[in-house]
Amino acid sequence: MNPTVQSYFDTQTCTATHIVFDAPGGQAAVIDPVLNYEPKSGRTTTKSADQVLAFLATNNLQLQWLLETHAHADHLSGAQYLKEKAGGQIAIGEKITEVQKTFKTLFNLEQEFPVNGTQFDVLFAADAKFSIGRLTAQALYVPGHTPADVAYLIGDAIFVGDTLFMPDVGTARCDFPGGDASQLYHSIQKLLSFPPATRLFLCHDYPPAGREVCTQTTVASQKASNIHVRDGIAEADFVAMRGKRDAGLEMPYLLIPAIQVNIRAGAMPAAESNGVHYLKIPVNGL
Repeated sequence: MNPTVQSYFDTQTCTATHIVFDAPGGQAAVIDPVLNYEPKSGRTTTKSADQVLAFLATNNLQLQWLLETHAHADHLSGAQYLKEKAGGQIAIGEKITEVQKTFKTLFNLEQEFPVNGTQFDVLFAADAKFSIGRLTAQALYVPGHTPADVAYLIGDAIFVGDTLFMPDVGTARCDFPGGDASQLYHSIQKLLSFPPATRLFLCHDYPPAGREVCTQTTVASQKASNIHVRDGIAEADFVAMRGKRDAGLEMPYLLIPAIQVNIRAGAMPAAESNGVHYLKIPVNGL
């Protein structure tokens, strides 16, 4: 059985959130939900997540899963908010523990912050299988962008997270802690080994001038024309390209707040004695 997919795009962070379901009135998963955040004021809003809730309600869908492809550095996760409003289990790949250890040290988080992934309801081992209503799904381990990335194979579709972008944009950066361009190359080859017609749903799009936003492509299209990893591009060439390109990239402007929230499964740090939640800025730490 193949999934029905409804996608929403947050223009502030260029992030696509995908709602995957078996049929109207059935079960659904939400992949990479967004909590809107204004860095100048430090205020959050729920516009993007409320779009998801409205679609679930309109189609009488039961939210079964909130699936994260990794701990994002470009947007805050809306998983906790959606869970509070509609239920569901928050899941991510089991290697999230490596990311938690790295950033607990960088941000000097509270001693009691656990680095065992218990902030999430489910940690998927590589190639773990699960179901979304009548849909069969599998968590594919695809490290490289970070050491913890997973993609979700659901019917004839793969939700690739931050591995591939549209063919005219290329591939994800590998310069975050634990990132590895060689790993990313092999992860992408794993994804591109699926049948040519396999639908690939992307987490981001950064369209060149003159092209509309698009967050769906195919294995065939990627193999034919991805500017970084189309057929015929060798691993060594990809690694060299990725290293040179990453060296010139700025850090995502929401990295500092996003990572602190996303390693907590979309929850804020505990409120302090005045009832306010605080996020840290490591001066000269990045």
